[in-house]
Amino acid sequence: MLAAEITRADATDPLSGLRVGAHPEPVAEDGWTIVEVRAASLNHHDLWSLRGAGNPKNAPLPRVLGCDAAGVDADGREVIIHALINDPDWTGDEILDPRVSILSDFHDGTFAERVAVPRRNLVLKPAELSFEEAACLPTAWVTAYRMLFVLAGATRGSTVLVQGAGGGVATAVTMLGKAAGVRVWVTSRTQDKRVRAVELGADQAFEPGARLPERVDAVLETVGAATWAHSMKAVRPGGTIVVAGQTSGSNPPLDIERLFMAKLRIVGTTMGTRDELEQLVRFCAEHGIHPPIHSVLPLAAAVDGFKAMIEGDLFGKVLLRP
Repeated sequence: MLAAEITRADATDPLSGLRVGAHPEPVAEDGWTIVEVRAASLNHHDLWSLRGAGNPKNAPLPRVLGCDAAGVDADGREVIIHALINDPDWTGDEILDPRVSILSDFHDGTFAERVAVPRRNLVLKPAELSFEEAACLPTAWVTAYRMLFVLAGATRGSTVLVQGAGGGVATAVTMLGKAAGVRVWVTSRTQDKRVRAVELGADQAFEPGARLPERVDAVLETVGAATWAHSMKAVRPGGTIVVAGQTSGSNPPLDIERLFMAKLRIVGTTMGTRDELEQLVRFCAEHGIHPPIHSVLPLAAAVDGFKAMIEGDLFGKVLLRP
């Protein structure tokens, strides 16, 4: 079958380790099943893998990249794949499993015509979402759902600030928040992305570090060092900062005095649970939410999708269609 795989990692030339070509058919072990992929979406995790950042020790090479997809399972059902792979003996919250991995870390991922996944990882795709739209949800969108509703506790009338309007998580938060009656403010370095964020449903868009009309109930942070000082100042006393990324770098000054004097809560998270993905899918179907898509490419042109991600001028997800 055709697949896009990593053959080696190179921090300076990541695409040198990307190969698109023939790959062995997947084999479903006990408790797993085969899904025929109809659409798969790119994530920064795929690019990090090619750069060698965060690659797990003893991960096999070559292996198929990709963690997000929608397709048809062995029973003919249209499904979405939850990307977290747990230890079979783990019974708690998936994201707290110390041995949890993401699809494509140890097991072949979704940038292929077919992929093997645990049966429990499948969520039914609603008719309201296309395969391409559904494939956008399992990583960035479920992270956004968990940040906004589960950890920030945003409800109708709440105000949240999202740092970095063009990113996948920020886009998802904007659209989910608007549907739930949350007032969403965003920041971005570019006027174009600020305008598009407002078009998607943001109430206001600001330049990074701008003084806000008032302090917010929660800040959703995926940028890191470049926006951290602003995030600490922007949240109201007793408010929450939810952190799920650090695209601009890590280890900014914490401002411990403001942390304890303003009684702030800082919460870290990655991804979301299978049940949260199911809730997200239902929420999108009920509210008519359609994730924005930057482009849809044939799987054979996967390298072009990665180039677009490296260049960084995206608004919405890049999809691969086997």
